Amino acid sequence: ARALMENGFKNVMVYPAGTNFYKSVYYKYFNDNEIEINETIGRSIDMQENLKKDAQDEIKATIQVDCSGLQCPGPIMKVYETIKGIDDGDIIQVSATDSGFAKDVEAWSRRTGNTLLKVEKEGKNNIVYLQKGISNTKTTVASQNAAVPVANDGKTLVVFSGDMDKVLASFVIANGAAAMGRPVTMFFTFWGLNVLRKSEPQNIKKPFIDAMFGKMMPQGVRKLKLSKMNMGGMGTAMMRKVMKDKNIDSLEDLIKKAMDNGVKMIACTMSMDVMGITQEELIDGVEFAGVGTYLGDAEESNVNLFI
Repeated sequence: ARALMENGFKNVMVYPAGTNFYKSVYYKYFNDNEIEINETIGRSIDMQENLKKDAQDEIKATIQVDCSGLQCPGPIMKVYETIKGIDDGDIIQVSATDSGFAKDVEAWSRRTGNTLLKVEKEGKNNIVYLQKGISNTKTTVASQNAAVPVANDGKTLVVFSGDMDKVLASFVIANGAAAMGRPVTMFFTFWGLNVLRKSEPQNIKKPFIDAMFGKMMPQGVRKLKLSKMNMGGMGTAMMRKVMKDKNIDSLEDLIKKAMDNGVKMIACTMSMDVMGITQEELIDGVEFAGVGTYLGDAEESNVNLFI
């Protein structure tokens, strides 16, 4: 068709499968030497799009990840851990019952430079196909929006509150950001320092006022209370039971996962001095610094939260 148009013919049309018909009538084959013709030549645009769709439907995953029963940010964190252990171009199939997982994984793949190939719904399960790296094909859900991570993409959180629900929200956000491959800094100050205290009593001699501060404040995450509807501790106990029944990570588990994922936890030394808290009283893995260190990390971040 192109050759005809270049030689002055104007009323030229290409019929679907025309070349296949022409080949079957006029082409002769000798022994095993066949003339190769691209099967897509002469096909309509609609037929080519159907071929792309068929190719997309035949996605074959190399690894299957079952996140059924996990709540946010559990599925995303499991996907992140799996992606780290595979090669570029490998495809994983993820099954999750979390209702918000499909939306979360689309944003996650876009921000981490991975490719969301396909999303399916089977009953309560969200079936997602992810490819590590950016796919070369156009038949993807989010490849056109995949972004290369840029500088100043860290996340910083000031954990000022010592309320269980607010601290829980802080670690959910921190783990989610870490799962997206972003550097995360949590700066614990004043009442937030109680989150980092060891649950076991420490035999440390303190001045009288410092010792009284320590006795009046909650010692560790197990002693934190809800900011509302605490009801003498009944509300906090009910909250923990509901979280366990619905397979939501406890605050203790979220703290451990945050450390495993490289979240930087900084205890404000000024607040420690004011509240009479020593380094020996805090859990392992915590860094000790002042506001300058926090502000340095905040300068390199694009999200800063005060909780």
